[in-house]
Amino acid sequence: MLLNQFLLLAAVLFCIGVYGVISRRNGVMVLMSIELILNSVNLNLVAFSAMHSSALGVPNVSGQVFALFVIAVAAAEVGVGLAIVLAIFRTYRSVDLDEVDLMKG
Repeated sequence: MLLNQFLLLAAVLFCIGVYGVISRRNGVMVLMSIELILNSVNLNLVAFSAMHSSALGVPNVSGQVFALFVIAVAAAEVGVGLAIVLAIFRTYRSVDLDEVDLMKG
């Protein structure tokens, strides 16, 4: 497969993720959209790493290593994000993010 196909797929995933973050009010759906954005970044990292290693004939794993770091950061982000969403749900019995400004206090 060509690099352009991977980049196109990553761009589509990124656009879907950005649309989900902007348009959704549900906290869990926003977290899922952020995961889509991070996965599109991972796809770009791995695709460029594979392209670079095939051009030189020497395996280049730097893109895969950075993708693993992004996956680790995404796991931490989901843990913290779900804790915040649970706190909102316990307080308001809803995961609607429009009610977050009511938590000031």
